[in-house]
Amino acid sequence: MNKRYYLAIDIGASSGRHILGYMDDGKLILEEIYRFKNGAEDKNGKLVWNDSALFNSILEGLKKCKEINKIPSFIGIDTWGVDYALLDENDKLIDEVFSYRDDRTQSVIDKVHAIVSVEESYERTGMQKQVFNTIYQLYCDKISGKLDKAKSFLMMPDYLHFLLTGVKKNEYTNASTTGLLNAKTRNWDYEIIDKLGFDKDLFKPLSLPGSIVGNLKKEIVEKVGFDAMVCLPATHDTASAVMAVPDDKMPLYISSGTWSLMGIETPDENTSEKAQTSGFSNEGGYGKSVRFLKNIMGLWMIQCIKKEYNDKYSFTDFVDEANKVKNFDSIVDVNDLSFFAPKSMIDAVKDYCKNTNQQVPETVGEIVLCVYKSLAKCYADAVVQIEDITGKKFNAINIVGGGCQNVLLNELTAKATGRKVVAGPVEATATGNLLAQMIADGVFENLSQAKQIVKDSFGIKEILA
Repeated sequence: MNKRYYLAIDIGASSGRHILGYMDDGKLILEEIYRFKNGAEDKNGKLVWNDSALFNSILEGLKKCKEINKIPSFIGIDTWGVDYALLDENDKLIDEVFSYRDDRTQSVIDKVHAIVSVEESYERTGMQKQVFNTIYQLYCDKISGKLDKAKSFLMMPDYLHFLLTGVKKNEYTNASTTGLLNAKTRNWDYEIIDKLGFDKDLFKPLSLPGSIVGNLKKEIVEKVGFDAMVCLPATHDTASAVMAVPDDKMPLYISSGTWSLMGIETPDENTSEKAQTSGFSNEGGYGKSVRFLKNIMGLWMIQCIKKEYNDKYSFTDFVDEANKVKNFDSIVDVNDLSFFAPKSMIDAVKDYCKNTNQQVPETVGEIVLCVYKSLAKCYADAVVQIEDITGKKFNAINIVGGGCQNVLLNELTAKATGRKVVAGPVEATATGNLLAQMIADGVFENLSQAKQIVKDSFGIKEILA
């Protein structure tokens, strides 16, 4: 009997991958068939995404499916949140697709909140004031006149799905990162949209994960050599990763990668003053659930440090170097803006320690250990806040994503939080992407059953506090 394949195209801020999924003897098997680099580029002083190169990489991965004769029946794309494409009346891109790390929003944040206060914004949308939020990016586009030409607004994965199929859909989980979605209704907040002078017609009805987008366009079929059905996963990568957490009893999780997203998945939004002042957001999850979470800087800091050392050290080397260090306890606030996009992450860490009268890290091991300990401390603080806000107690933390492979960080997290750490799966985002497709195709009856398959299929490790 021929296997039925599903393809997750999982694109992060630094790389993308095509991962095939299929069932074999009751287990979900993943096979990475293509990987490509991604990254924001400086273009005339603007930090933008190379959208054409990104889409070409998607097509190359699809061609690889044909080459190895493993043709997916379903395809779904997930990416990071907040960034988007604006299309004109001819469905052509208007200007570049900006990266959330571009600094253009700095000048408009106060203007936006002169119209919609920070308090009102949080009460309605449940989203924290973050410099990169879509709401601020769109206001920049309004001021520049770019928004006047727009006829379609598509979040990054929506745009890539459109290029594949010619069908435009706004997907719920990624839309929830815009700061323009009402946390209670789980729909666009047209009152805020109207107050800010955005065209309401840009914001189309929302589609949920599992919705069918359509078949590949004829010209795409000719390029890649096959047709397939495109199905919406939870297109925000964290929403997909949370789907793969192998526990369906509202677990405490960290989706650990470039960012560390820490929180719980719940049926109910929380837009209380305590939630706001503690730094928690309400984002969308599978089945219109809410991911009540905190955005923590994450392994972006380690990625930057690795790059500064010209990739001389692997991530495993970093752990080995950190393990050699004795008696180094300096801690930085990983959410401090000095670590958001510094010219030198190493200097930023050293300067923070110096300015806070702590021991300044000098060796490779001291620098990365400082970051690991700081992340663990931030996780521990967030656990206390989550339990205080929700009134619930958690005995374990589920860590999924690439960061769950870092044994040292897992141990530091267990020690700092006093909770058991459950690590895995590693490819959580791609796994969650595949689960949404497979539920839509009837392979699994529901998410609970799919999570049990995840538990049975992958090596989940436990680290005791």
